[in-house]
Amino acid sequence: MRLNRTLLSIVLVVVALVVQVSVLARLQLPGAVPDLLLLVVLGLAFVYGHVSGALIGFGAGLLADLAPPADHAAGRYALVLCVIGYFAGLVKPENGQLKSAFVPMVAVVAAAIGSTLLYALVGALVGDTAARHVGLGSLLFTAAVYDLLLAPFVVPLIMAIARRTVNDPLADSSGGDVAAGWLASGTGLRIGSQRGGLRVKVARNRAARAGRIKGVKRL
Repeated sequence: MRLNRTLLSIVLVVVALVVQVSVLARLQLPGAVPDLLLLVVLGLAFVYGHVSGALIGFGAGLLADLAPPADHAAGRYALVLCVIGYFAGLVKPENGQLKSAFVPMVAVVAAAIGSTLLYALVGALVGDTAARHVGLGSLLFTAAVYDLLLAPFVVPLIMAIARRTVNDPLADSSGGDVAAGWLASGTGLRIGSQRGGLRVKVARNRAARAGRIKGVKRL
């Protein structure tokens, strides 16, 4: 990843981890805890792709493994978020045609369920049976519900911020359409199309002005 993407990813992950540990983990909600860190990884992976998503997921998970009050083996959540970030990055459109919020919403639910299952599976392999006492079914349901309710407020914001570090025109168009799908869902707004039309108008005005100036000089 480029330096600006790396720095931005680190800042967003650290902020999400602090909020996760200091606020969300203390709400004492039934079942699972809303996973803000997972949503940040998803938002970055939707813009940067599967390779960057896997790297960001691994780094975010490793920080969560080492941050207190973590009581599990280091590297456990890093493996989970690495896998989630990789597959989430595959949702990134190659041609910028994804304008609906349906696919990202499905990805959020799949990531919430998949991360819970994978975390429990890795825990079973290392001898951690805490999920059995809580109830895996309850964890899966509450994780999906909490993350789905939180996602519309987190994922579009993360994607909009991440797009500012993307200099590739194709990648910029791609990430913009995905974020526009979240923000414009149910509103009829097409943010990406409006920006693209504005850029075309500005370019045409500049070309017209340049032609007028050349005509005056020739006279």
